[in-house]
Amino acid sequence: MRARTIVSVVLAAGILLGTSGCNLFAPQSTTAKYDASDGVSGDVGDLAIRNAILLSEEGAVANLVVTVVNSGDTAQSLNVQYDDGSDKVNQKVNVDANSSVTLGTEDAPTVTVTADLELGSLFPVFFQYGGETGVEVLVPVLDGSLGEYSTLLPTPAP
Repeated sequence: MRARTIVSVVLAAGILLGTSGCNLFAPQSTTAKYDASDGVSGDVGDLAIRNAILLSEEGAVANLVVTVVNSGDTAQSLNVQYDDGSDKVNQKVNVDANSSVTLGTEDAPTVTVTADLELGSLFPVFFQYGGETGVEVLVPVLDGSLGEYSTLLPTPAP
């Protein structure tokens, strides 16, 4: 009788390990960071650059749509820099402490990129603030063919 109990316990333990043991050794995909949308991300000190995309109709002017999260205790002035083909262009964005700001959406601050952009390509944008080492992010250049992007295209100049 005792042998049957031992065999049952060993069998149950084998089944338990066999069906769930892979979690002991395999990396869990839920802990891996990735960009879940069309945009790309990067980190600069206390600032997290999230889901950055450039939206353009014809490739000459684009609207930078991005969320910047400040996890620090002090407000920061983020430099957004790119090369327009003849010069470096720098635009500043203020991000309050322990908050986030989304750029390029309705009623939000905008960063307009004027350069030779090719739809479907990746365009380098450099993010930096204070004495922190900046990060260059290769931002996808998309058009407004998707419904969720159609209202975020840059406003034509009058």
